[in-house]
Amino acid sequence: MNVIVCLKRVPDVAEIDLQVDASCKSIKTEGLPYVLNDWDNYALEEAIRIKEKTGGKVYALTVGKEVDEEVLRRALALGADEALRVWDPSVSEMDPYVIALLLSRTIKENEIPFDLILTGVQAQDDGYAQVGPILAELLSIPHVTLVTRLELYEKKARVKRELEGGLEEELEVELPALFTIQSGINEPRYVSILGIKRVAKKEIRVLDLGALKLDPGEVLPKIKVEELFPPPVGEGAEILKGSLDEISEKLLEIFEKGGVI
Repeated sequence: MNVIVCLKRVPDVAEIDLQVDASCKSIKTEGLPYVLNDWDNYALEEAIRIKEKTGGKVYALTVGKEVDEEVLRRALALGADEALRVWDPSVSEMDPYVIALLLSRTIKENEIPFDLILTGVQAQDDGYAQVGPILAELLSIPHVTLVTRLELYEKKARVKRELEGGLEEELEVELPALFTIQSGINEPRYVSILGIKRVAKKEIRVLDLGALKLDPGEVLPKIKVEELFPPPVGEGAEILKGSLDEISEKLLEIFEKGGVI
């Protein structure tokens, strides 16, 4: 079974106070370490496990500059068979649609055979959660988001996905299909230094718009960020004291003044 896994290198913002940059359209990334997107890590692990169980190949794809090949080297070290990077300096703005378009054309123009495409649920830098569904639409294949369990048999997949309110849903999907993988579906393995060294010189194909038969006028974003800003700081919480009856009366007064009731 052939699996395509889409990866993204993102700034690690887990333990910092985010700051908006001078353009007011992005965050400050100077000095931040970059890592493989957390959700993509689970997608990559799932792709490798499928290969180990069923055979076939794993193709790792990313859209980014040369420095972003780091995530592809990681994929190769873990067992991916081929890696492709898409980049063209003429593409100045990238939103989920542009990324999905570049990925879809990479798959089509290179005739990459696949039964499954796996992506992370979302990227931890922007949180759009749109690339997977858009990519599936451009390839005219079914997709399922927020997948927490994946079982394969014949030409079908049985998946479990998260719903709101703690609910879950089980679906049976015809292949080929695309699934966006939720954290917790597996336990990603560590890549060894020896593994990284082993694939250090392995070829990573780089594709530009010409290779994808795309004109710059076709690669235009659908989303425009007007301004990025932190949420306004509220006045803080008020702790109500007294008996239950007294607290209930105070709450009622607050609700009446706020127009809730």
